[in-house]
Amino acid sequence: MQKGKDEGKKISRPIVRISVISIAISLAVNLITIAVVTGFQEEVRDKVAGFGSHAQILKAGEYSTFEGEPIVKDPEFEQLILNLPEVKSIQSFAYKPALLQSKLDTIWYNINGIDTFQLEQEIQGVVVKGAGAEFDWSFFKENLVEGKIPDFTAENKSNEILISDKIAQNLNLKVNEKTRAFFVENNAVKKLFTVAGIFNSGLEEFDKEIILADIRQVQDLNDWGVQAKIRVADTMMADQLLIYADVNGGNGNYKYDWGRGYEKNYGFTYCDVKDTVIRLIVSDYWMELSQREEDSSIPDTAYLKIQVKGNKNIPCEANVDMFGEIEKEYLNEDGTQFAIHFKHGKSMYFEYIDGKGSSENYIGGYEISVKEWDQLSTIVDNIKDMLITQETVDVNGQSQMLLNKYNIRSIKQDREEIFLWLDFLDLNVYIILILMLLIGIINMGSGLLVLIITKTNFIGLFKALGSSNWNIRKVFLYQVSFLIIRGLFFGNLVGIGFCVLQEYFTIIPLDANIYYLNAVPVNLSLWHILALNVGTLLVCVIALIIPSYVITKISPVKAMKLK
Repeated sequence: MQKGKDEGKKISRPIVRISVISIAISLAVNLITIAVVTGFQEEVRDKVAGFGSHAQILKAGEYSTFEGEPIVKDPEFEQLILNLPEVKSIQSFAYKPALLQSKLDTIWYNINGIDTFQLEQEIQGVVVKGAGAEFDWSFFKENLVEGKIPDFTAENKSNEILISDKIAQNLNLKVNEKTRAFFVENNAVKKLFTVAGIFNSGLEEFDKEIILADIRQVQDLNDWGVQAKIRVADTMMADQLLIYADVNGGNGNYKYDWGRGYEKNYGFTYCDVKDTVIRLIVSDYWMELSQREEDSSIPDTAYLKIQVKGNKNIPCEANVDMFGEIEKEYLNEDGTQFAIHFKHGKSMYFEYIDGKGSSENYIGGYEISVKEWDQLSTIVDNIKDMLITQETVDVNGQSQMLLNKYNIRSIKQDREEIFLWLDFLDLNVYIILILMLLIGIINMGSGLLVLIITKTNFIGLFKALGSSNWNIRKVFLYQVSFLIIRGLFFGNLVGIGFCVLQEYFTIIPLDANIYYLNAVPVNLSLWHILALNVGTLLVCVIALIIPSYVITKISPVKAMKLK
């Protein structure tokens, strides 16, 4: 109709073009809005979950993942979680704050013709996340920019770490270089680590804070559990050696089993005439209000082997140095084997066999990955229900509900401010979608009214020939639908074209300090495209039924007289 050669063509053509352009702009803006917002939400969500998984199980009553009390690693409980169909994986974690130190840098100056230099070292506060053999490295593999992923599956603890590009730049560190880390617990501890790889997630808030190390290192540094050692003192008491317990970790309240049951004595005097092996079992304890002692940590066991040679029956009168300390002959480099030679031909040979420590039985908690993000809240609720109904046995052999032992928190709770912000973006999407649809409807309604006005004679003629109002309205609605489809075509061209350009050429970068990402992400699925196109067409056509009602008010007699 709009191609007729009457005078109305000159009026209707620009209006119709504006209507088509408004539909195209409306669809393009909506496509880009949904692509950017969903892409942004998914990208930030995946990155945050990459550092901390979808949900975490902590000790009951704990809400901090960094400085909370540990839990005992429980393979049966892990399998119980894995049996849930919605759960993808479960892995242990542990955290420990640290100060990371750069290598020593020498800066040379020339002052008044005299060469001088200055030594500088940078220090940055970080949080060391312990990763175990079962840790899922897929997120960090995707974001690895240099080096390799550390291997924490070996029998011995690894000194390798994975750091971010941000930390590497701040401390001037490169792959395979060594760096010192300082930790504070009961005493200051210094560790030497090797940089195995460097990653860049683009999530700067996390990149400048998190490094990854062997979880066994973190377990030791947190003083979880206890480690038992037996030592021979450097001084004597009345021709008797002093044997004592040297214990690390735990809460500091120790009890000792030297073979006669637990007691508070941490040492004794010794001078024997025969070979022997001294065994020590150590645990720490809490004192309840009922004055009953309750074990806290899993016990650890150490041994001291003693071999007596020479004139065995004489007293243990040792040779001492100028400081009054016993002279010892060390038989190996680490000092775990040594001999004490007494006067009158008696000698004792000692070997320390230290306990391995129970720290590896303790973890900061579990990280749970789910198969479907949309089901996260439901899965967390299901696990909470399981904690209420299931029971377990504690280290003292007593039965207790899992709810009294564990607490589960989703990543939405731990990073509430981020996810509230992401959810707020949905409101922006709804506002933009509605505004763009209103603009399209208003402009297309204007175009429809112009078509009706310019085709008044046509309407009058059809009415005179007996056509019903609804049949005539359908003719105009079909015509407007064709115009809408044309606008949708160009809108798809612009919207999808922009998304493709942004995806492959990053035409719009972002400030990672503000937006957590260094580029505008896009995520446009076929479902979004179809829904927007069909939805726009249906909403516009349905909305245009109202302005088409004007046709019913046109009198055929007056319409045919109108020129």
